[in-house]
Amino acid sequence: MRRPRCLSVNRTSCLTLSTAGCFAATQPNPSSGTVRYRNAQGQGWDGRGAMPDWLQRAIHAGQTVEHFRVRR
Repeated sequence: MRRPRCLSVNRTSCLTLSTAGCFAATQPNPSSGTVRYRNAQGQGWDGRGAMPDWLQRAIHAGQTVEHFRVRR
């Protein structure tokens, strides 16, 4: 398997990059409004604007919007 050019030129290992946080999962963006719906990965939606892709996919798969409602 051929390594990407940046790894072979700089002699940087994937372990070094991973330790530095280069491959860390992205955190969900905090929204300005109160989150009303949230999925298991922590992505949220305040119910305003267009419905996010993750919620649209879940609904098309047969899930209800109420399943993702945050209960306070």
